[in-house]
Amino acid sequence: MASYHGPKAKVQRRFGEVLIPRPKYQRILEKRAYPPGDHGKEKQFRSGRRSDYGLQLNEKQKLAFSYNVRERQLRRYFLKARQQPGNTGANLLALLERRLDNLVYRAGFAATIWAARQLVSHGHILVDGVRLNIPSYSVAPGQTIAVHEKMRKNPHVIESVESSPYTPPFLEVDRTALQATLTRVPERGEIQVPVDEQLVVEYYTRLT
Repeated sequence: MASYHGPKAKVQRRFGEVLIPRPKYQRILEKRAYPPGDHGKEKQFRSGRRSDYGLQLNEKQKLAFSYNVRERQLRRYFLKARQQPGNTGANLLALLERRLDNLVYRAGFAATIWAARQLVSHGHILVDGVRLNIPSYSVAPGQTIAVHEKMRKNPHVIESVESSPYTPPFLEVDRTALQATLTRVPERGEIQVPVDEQLVVEYYTRLT
């Protein structure tokens, strides 16, 4: 799956679960608890047990959607994670979590990963005081990200910060200054992504 720009609720209905924790998506999935399309209601009753490959593919697509990355990017992250010591799946998630656009989202400066990507791409985010417009930039522990001064009174940014319900323990966020510091590499138990990363590892392993 390429990075996705269409209706977000439609994709989550296809997966059958909320991947982006926003109330409107929860309401839509509760109201339409079946896949999209003309025969969606029939599919929810006909769907049987998926093959191992089907389960692996589904988790891989969920992961790509959750972090808004393309297939080629995700495969590169997997190869890098496999070269690192420790659990490959946990390494993969930690690499994705450290993406600049994701940390902008986790810090609450944007309401969604897509909005965060736009903030970064348009040059509205600083890393250690330097403006960066690369969403995939890998933030290192100790580095600080901040919203550019010109965007600090933007109503979308303010609303997102005020409504952000959760700050991960690996981030120190100053909501007044609109800046956040990555204190350390994220641990698996701190990463709130509803994906079985081991199935993603199995998917890519069978292709290599």
